[in-house]
Amino acid sequence: MTDDDRTSHGPGGRLRLVAAAFAGAVAGFAALAVAELASAAVRPEAGPVIAVGGAAIDRTPTAVKDWAVRRFGTDDKLVLELGILAVLAVFAVALGMAALRFRRAGAAGVVLFGVVGAVAATGRPDSRGLADAVPSLVGAGAGAVLLYVLAGRLARRDPAAGAPDGPDGPNAGAGTGRPAAGDGDWDRRGFVVTASAAAVASAGAGVLGRALNGASGRGAVASRDRVVLPAPGSPAAAVPRGAGPRIAGISPFITPNDAFYRVDTALVVPKVDATAWRLRIHGRGVVRPVTLSFADLLGRELVERDITLTCVSNEVGGPYVGNARWIGVRLAALLAECGVRAPSRGGPADQLVARSVDGMTIGSPVEEIMDGRDALLAVGMNGRPLPFEHGFPVRMVVPGLYGFVSACKWIEDIELTTFDAYDPYWVKRGWARRAPVKTQSRIDTPKPFARPKAGTVMVAGVAWAQHRGIDRVEVRVDDGPWQQATLAAEDSRDTWRQWSFPWQATRGGHTLTVRATDRTGRVQTEERTRTVPDGASGWHSVVVTVE
Repeated sequence: MTDDDRTSHGPGGRLRLVAAAFAGAVAGFAALAVAELASAAVRPEAGPVIAVGGAAIDRTPTAVKDWAVRRFGTDDKLVLELGILAVLAVFAVALGMAALRFRRAGAAGVVLFGVVGAVAATGRPDSRGLADAVPSLVGAGAGAVLLYVLAGRLARRDPAAGAPDGPDGPNAGAGTGRPAAGDGDWDRRGFVVTASAAAVASAGAGVLGRALNGASGRGAVASRDRVVLPAPGSPAAAVPRGAGPRIAGISPFITPNDAFYRVDTALVVPKVDATAWRLRIHGRGVVRPVTLSFADLLGRELVERDITLTCVSNEVGGPYVGNARWIGVRLAALLAECGVRAPSRGGPADQLVARSVDGMTIGSPVEEIMDGRDALLAVGMNGRPLPFEHGFPVRMVVPGLYGFVSACKWIEDIELTTFDAYDPYWVKRGWARRAPVKTQSRIDTPKPFARPKAGTVMVAGVAWAQHRGIDRVEVRVDDGPWQQATLAAEDSRDTWRQWSFPWQATRGGHTLTVRATDRTGRVQTEERTRTVPDGASGWHSVVVTVE
C-alpha cells in the first residue's frame, strides 16, 4: 500500500475526501450563481438550468411527458428543475472528489458541463444565438477556477520539502499556510476560508442575479397594469340562472383565474411588454399580410364569450379542464381581412401555425377557425387582462379543439400553411394533427374512496362536448341500470354543463359511473384510451363506501 493510499484511508484522508466533495458542491453552486447573474445581462431563459430543462422537455419521449403531467400536474416544471439541480449536485460532488487526485481534469469537467448548458441554450427554438451561451460558459469558467483553487488547498504537504504535493504531480498545486508535521497534512484553514468566502460570494451573486432577472419583467408588469379592457361590442349573454347549482363539492361554473389549469412547456413564464408586442399574420393565401400592435387589437370590435378549454393531457376524470369568460378579437374576421379563405371556399392553406415568444408552435385547422365558431385572439380572462401564466398580452382560444391544436399563449406570429408542409411542436412528438374535444363527463362529488352516510347522497359533476353541447348525463350505481341525471341550465354549447343525481345510498361498497351524450346523439364511449395521440376516452367511475 502506498503512502497516498494509507493517507486516503486514514481519518485525515477521509476528512480530506469529504472536503473534496464539499469543494465540488461549492464550485457547482458558484457556477450556477454566476450563470444566474450573467443571464441578467442576456435574458432569464438563457440560464443553464432553464436552458437544460427546456432541452430536456423538447427531447423527452411523449409517454414520459404525459406521465409527468398526470403525476405532478402543474408542479411538473418544478420537479424537473429540482431533478436537474440534484443531478448537477451529484456530478459536482463527483468532480470535487476527482479533483483531489486529478486537479485539472476536475476543473475541465466543470467546463464541460458549461458547454452542455451553452449548447442547450443555443439549440432552443427561441434561442437568440451565441448570446444565450454566455451565462453557461461564464458560470462554468467561474466554477472551474474555484474548484482548481480549492483542490490546491487540499494538496498534501511534504514536511521534508516544505512544499505542497498537489494532485497533479509532486509539489504541484497552490497551497498556503505553514506545513505541519505528519504525512498527508493539508491546508485546512486556507480551504475553509476560501470555500466559505466563495460560498458567500456565490450566494450574493445568485441573489443579485435573481433580483435583476425579476426586475427585467417590470416593464411587462407595468404594461399589464395599465391595460384597460374596452367594453365588448358583442358582450357575453348573462349566465342563466341555474347554470351553477349550489352543490357542495362541484366545480364552480366559472373557473377563477388562479385556479385555471396550466399545462405548457415554459419553465420561465414569458413576461411580454404589451407596448412592444407585435403580431404578424402572413403565409399561404394571405393576400394582405399585416403586423398588429396590442393597441390595434384593443381598437377593434371585441367579443366576449364563455368558453370551456380542455387540455389533451386530461385523463378521464382529470382536472385539466376549466371554464372562463374570454374577451378578444374574432380571429376569422381578422383572417378574412387579410384575404384568407377557408379550404372549403378554395383557400390554399388548411393549417394555421401560431408561434409563441418562447418558440412553441401550435397548428390549428383553418376550416374550424373560420366555420363560424367564436375563435378568438383573447386579451382578457374573467374581466381582467390575461394573467402572464395564461398568455398575456394575447393568446388564442378556439372552442371545441384541444389546447395543443388551438390555444397558443404569448402568441406573436400567425402563418398560413398546409398540414403536409409543416409539422408543429406536438405533431413532431406523436400527437394528432387534428384533435376535436371528445365528449366527456366527470364526477366531482363524492370523491374517490369517500365514506358518505347512508341515505340521500348527491352525486354531481360536470360534462363537456365543446361546440356540440351536452344533451344528457346518466349515472349508474354498480352494475345497475343507467339513470338520468338532472342537467343544470346551459350557458352555451361551448361551455361545460353541470349535472346532479340524488342517490339513495345503501350501506356497503359501491361504484358510481357517469356518461354523457352530446347534441349530435353521440354517447360517450366506454372504450378506455390514453391521452396520446388525440385525447383520453372512457367512463369516469369512483368507488365509495357507504356507512
